[in-house]
Amino acid sequence: QVQLAESGGGLVQPGGSLRLSCAASGTILSINAMRWYRQVPGKQRDLVGTITSSGSTNYKDSVKGRFTISRDNANNTLYLQMNSLKPEDTAVYSCNADVRLPTWQLRTYWGQGTQVTVSS
Repeated sequence: QVQLAESGGGLVQPGGSLRLSCAASGTILSINAMRWYRQVPGKQRDLVGTITSSGSTNYKDSVKGRFTISRDNANNTLYLQMNSLKPEDTAVYSCNADVRLPTWQLRTYWGQGTQVTVSS
């Protein structure tokens, strides 16, 4: 069984920074793309950005230049460095990952989410 666990959320003032982590555990052969999403109550979940297994990234326009996605392949961990945070970044942030299992199946797993609140 594969699990993704996010950490690092919390309350931060506008202009501040937070770093989220997403650790994958379980029997994993390899991980392809990993992603960060965010969701505000009453709205659709929104893709923040993606990182491939080779480290290529892309981001939604509103976070470009402020957020950075990275990963540690040796430890199956995904990161989201968020700088210059704005109140509109307030959301529940979730990670997902395309995991290659020892059976060679490719399955997508989700973390449980972590709350980020940007407020003075």
